[in-house]
Amino acid sequence: MDVTILPALEDNYMYLITDKATKSAAIVDPVNPTLVLEEVAKRGVSLEAVLTTHHHWDHAGGNTQLKESMESLEVYGGDSRVDAVTKIVQDGNSFNIGTLKVKCLFTPCHTTGHICYFVSADSGPPAVFTGDTLFVAGCGRFFEGTPDQMYKALCKVLAGLPDETKVYCGHEYTVTNLKFARTVDPLNQDVINKLSWAEGKRRAHEPTIPSTIADEKKTNPFMRVEDLTKIQHPQESISEKLVIDMMGNIRRQKDSFRG
Repeated sequence: MDVTILPALEDNYMYLITDKATKSAAIVDPVNPTLVLEEVAKRGVSLEAVLTTHHHWDHAGGNTQLKESMESLEVYGGDSRVDAVTKIVQDGNSFNIGTLKVKCLFTPCHTTGHICYFVSADSGPPAVFTGDTLFVAGCGRFFEGTPDQMYKALCKVLAGLPDETKVYCGHEYTVTNLKFARTVDPLNQDVINKLSWAEGKRRAHEPTIPSTIADEKKTNPFMRVEDLTKIQHPQESISEKLVIDMMGNIRRQKDSFRG
């Protein structure tokens, strides 16, 4: 599997996923279809599918133009609000791009129809394309969902993926996310180290993507919410309700954070 990172707009990322064996390809969240088509032509791959994580314009806004340019494209998405959608998928649905296996993971909260795409090959680490559910060291705003939904999405669904899974998210928010993580998890040396690394990458105008599931478990406060709950409530019996309350509290703090 080959993943090409394509920056778009101010801080979005699109991803061209290519099966090296067959040259079949899929594009994740192609908000800039012109750039996508240029990359497809340059690489000589056969674009078969659009994997849309959610309906927001900065992720799905290029779907219609791309579909008009290539009528055979399948456009996958989690609900009917996704522009030009041809296949509405649900949790656990799977399909192939060449020899690559794609599994749909339903992760509602940022939007009610948000889908993450878990892609695996016969060899090498798998990858997950997380849109605006999981960012490096952060998560999306709870626009249409609840802390309970985000807890399940991050700490049950995505945390359950293999640790070596590469994480490709929808935006370059890493430095700000890690600065926030440092405020709520100040003794976490992994956060401090990764912030220094990420600042260096951005100074060099390089992406901080991909992360891994293992790294997110170490540095992402939203995936570390159970540990943070134990730190802040050392004398209490930790219930799932208390953890979910902490998830909501951390997200509210992040919403007002100006790093």
